[in-house]
Amino acid sequence: MSVFMDLNVLFSADRSRMQSLVETAAHLGFSTVAINYVFEPTTKKKQEVPSPVPISELIGQLPVVQGRSRPIKVLNRLTVVMSEASHFRPNATEYRAFDLLAIQPTTEKLFHTTCMLCDVDIICISVTEKLPFFFKRAPINGAIDRGVVFEVSYASALRDSTMRRYTIANAVCLMESCKGKNVIVSSAAEKALELRGPYDIVNLGALFGLSDADSKEAVSSTCRAVLLHAETRKTASGIVYTRISQQEALQDCVGSEAPAAKRPKPT
Repeated sequence: MSVFMDLNVLFSADRSRMQSLVETAAHLGFSTVAINYVFEPTTKKKQEVPSPVPISELIGQLPVVQGRSRPIKVLNRLTVVMSEASHFRPNATEYRAFDLLAIQPTTEKLFHTTCMLCDVDIICISVTEKLPFFFKRAPINGAIDRGVVFEVSYASALRDSTMRRYTIANAVCLMESCKGKNVIVSSAAEKALELRGPYDIVNLGALFGLSDADSKEAVSSTCRAVLLHAETRKTASGIVYTRISQQEALQDCVGSEAPAAKRPKPT
């Protein structure tokens, strides 16, 4: 039996709304959801990266997943809307509080940079407007080789007919370039009525140009790969940090020791 995930449920300060979203996701059969904090920096003033609200404070009791005997798993995710290269800070300590890290680039140059260089888990494709650039194979293949996935969300297509056209058009362009690989489909839902079941999303994938197999992977196994990538990214960062600390400690020890007496040279 497949494990389905929705890695993009928009954060709301309204606790009852979040409770309703998570309960509906569990009822529809999603084993994991990620609460998405969208951060859109501006050049006018410095903005602080939002801190995730503890799950225990946001949601009273985690509901049990439909058809399973365990409660739903809730993660925290940060999405940085990047209109300038400086908006994403690779070593920002604020990012460590989130389980998943995503970027939504707004220009072709930033899209290329994100695909080839940025250490993130998800690259978001805008679905609310016509993209100002075309997808190219080189950066997309670069992201796929690094284990980064692309995300298409569907909730905006339910709100407005114009956004529906943009969602389908942008998704189809992406699928033509990536051949349906390393793609996840999530909701970006603001309320419970915007959520759809896993098999409804699989059917929706056909409109995006996905095969039946790729559509199912987009809400199951590829999402699991995102979680594994996030764990690897954090672990790798931790290993680098530990090595640096050990080197500094060794240098301190060597520096604090008195120089050893020189031995006489053998005759």
